[in-house]
Amino acid sequence: MKKTFILLLICTSFVAMSQTNESYSQLIQNIGGRSTQSLNGHWNRLVDPLESGYYDYRKKPNPNGFFKNMTVDNWNQFKEYGFEDAPVLQVPGDWNTQEAKLYYYEGTVWYKKSFTYSGKSQRQFLYFGAVNYETKVYLNGQKVGEHEGGYTPFNIEVTKLINQGENTLIVKVDNKRHADGIPTDNFDWWNYGGITRDVMLVETPSTFIRDYKVQLKKGSKSVLQVEVKVDGNALQQNVKIEIPELKLSKSVITGNNGEIAFEQNVVPSLWSPSNPKLYRVVISTAADKVEDEIGFRTIETSGNKILLNGSPIFLKGICIHEEAPIRTGRAFSLADSKNLLDMAQQLGVNFLRLAHYPHNEYMVREAERRGILLWSEIPVYWTVDFENPVTLANATNQLSEMISRDKNRAAVVFWSVANETPHGEARSKFLTSLVKSAKAFDNTRMVSMALEKSQINDSIQTINDDMMDQVEVVSFNEYLGWYQGTWELPLKVKWVFKNDKPIIISEFGGEALSGLHGAINQRWTEEYQEQLYKNTCSMLDKMPNLVGTTPWILMDFRSSKRLLPKIQDDFNRKGLFSDRGEPKKAMFILKDWYEKK
Repeated sequence: MKKTFILLLICTSFVAMSQTNESYSQLIQNIGGRSTQSLNGHWNRLVDPLESGYYDYRKKPNPNGFFKNMTVDNWNQFKEYGFEDAPVLQVPGDWNTQEAKLYYYEGTVWYKKSFTYSGKSQRQFLYFGAVNYETKVYLNGQKVGEHEGGYTPFNIEVTKLINQGENTLIVKVDNKRHADGIPTDNFDWWNYGGITRDVMLVETPSTFIRDYKVQLKKGSKSVLQVEVKVDGNALQQNVKIEIPELKLSKSVITGNNGEIAFEQNVVPSLWSPSNPKLYRVVISTAADKVEDEIGFRTIETSGNKILLNGSPIFLKGICIHEEAPIRTGRAFSLADSKNLLDMAQQLGVNFLRLAHYPHNEYMVREAERRGILLWSEIPVYWTVDFENPVTLANATNQLSEMISRDKNRAAVVFWSVANETPHGEARSKFLTSLVKSAKAFDNTRMVSMALEKSQINDSIQTINDDMMDQVEVVSFNEYLGWYQGTWELPLKVKWVFKNDKPIIISEFGGEALSGLHGAINQRWTEEYQEQLYKNTCSMLDKMPNLVGTTPWILMDFRSSKRLLPKIQDDFNRKGLFSDRGEPKKAMFILKDWYEKK
């Protein structure tokens, strides 16, 4: 497994990843606003559990592997593979739910796509929204790049290798788990393999607008901070920034490094759940132009409160996995995002915790249009290899890619760096480093992580974690009445906290099979889950410093850790909706509680 990372923080907070292949470069901001050619659709696939297409029989990389896609007559030459007659997989999509025999498969699958290119742009990039987990990319028989991480985007320049006319793109995808990976080899959701998000060919001029950040300065409602970076051979460019509705039009010449940064006074209508206002922002040079929709708001803490645009807000939330309702499988489209958000809004939410990894950009942008605040998280989950510097570099890179893609989204108010990690010195150093990196990449949002509760005695619950000092808002998971005690327990405990910071309960709940009914003390029934929610909401009404909750979870989701026959059957059943989108009785309890907040 390739493990080479170099992290670079540029002076204007643009983040890039460099690997041994020079075609790697910083993410291109706002792919949806660019000139693109979709490469979605049917791709031929070869399942390769022994990686015969990559290694020879001595387990050494084969220079004539499957990526060469050789054409032979099998008389004078010989090969034992062929994409032409191979089955197809839909991209984007996971292979687990597309083919029954791949349901539990973890290993390598080779993808092949032929496409015609007839554009006239001077530079071309391949863009992948996400591929799980390790990716090697080959164009016309040549390796152009690789990437590690299953939930963040990457782009690769292919200008020198793309043909006018026919091209062949081959991608090696390997979703095997690794103890030193992010996430590690032990996690409680489905390890969907495949090219799970959009693939595009992006066209740009020779010098183009690669990245930008347009957001209010931290703590200000009227000072706009603008950063732009151009990429190419002519780095000194006259860059024009326009926000027509705010009557802003300003031209600035970039420096020798292709960057500009300036501040501008504005009087915007501030984005909020009740006013999800987005402004048309246009950034242009003589050769390039990008348009975006951006909202402006402030988010901060004051004492034990969270302030949105200077006013206290209670975060009425729910956790959500990137799992499609009804068909199940990895959610990847705008339609999937709308379905999930429609379900969430039945609860009356103003906040979502996107667990436990960065979700599709469709989800982030659609939530923003609807006025829903977001918690975005990287998959530092449970027992990662905290002592391994390569694992930390991997986590930091995934953090940088998450922030780079979504730094202009007003909806995102939390960057989360971990979930339920065990205490220890190595873990503390690891997470402290991630917190510092998140704040260096973007200081305009809050940084948090989902910690675990502790207790003083049977009746007094608390949280005791040195990471509380690293975050503005203390967030933690608790499962009183499910993993500890029964449904009565939440009514019997008292919560005390050693500091006066805002508190978010980032997970609580219990499992119920939709349609299974019984007494309130009978686990796995809707009645037990319903009563547990009633009692937990009563407990939360008495909790000091509580500023929000994100119960676990919106909808039942697949997990290979959930093995109880006839109840779980590969699903975590803590959803307030079934995997078919059917509401359970507990859903109405949370909805009623949120209506009173």
